[in-house]
Amino acid sequence: MVGVLAVGTLAAIGCVDERRDEARGSALYALHCASCHGPGGRGDGPNAAGLDPPPGDLTTLARRSGGRFDETAVMMAIDGRRAIAQHGPREMPVWGTVFAAKHEGEPFAAYEPTVDVRAIADHLRTLQQD
Repeated sequence: MVGVLAVGTLAAIGCVDERRDEARGSALYALHCASCHGPGGRGDGPNAAGLDPPPGDLTTLARRSGGRFDETAVMMAIDGRRAIAQHGPREMPVWGTVFAAKHEGEPFAAYEPTVDVRAIADHLRTLQQD
């Protein structure tokens, strides 16, 4: 319990290496998302031309949510393990399952897929355009 409190306290006061988290999100995005959504998130990746419907422009997520980056909705869409009726049919991969398989057998295997999804969401926040 003390270890959990210590980690929570360190995260709360900002002692977490944010550069590593930024690098993680950027790397995960490049590996799993950029082929369809493009390196800048505009939906113009090398695989985009062959997709119907085409990938969305991820630089406008905040604008499409009334000027607010809806982190919960973004994370749920990336994770994909829980269907969201309002989002319509799911064309993109269910990354939560992919990330869960990737971390299988690791000490915090149940937690790491969420960390990966959060890192990508944090990266997408940096791509938002007015």
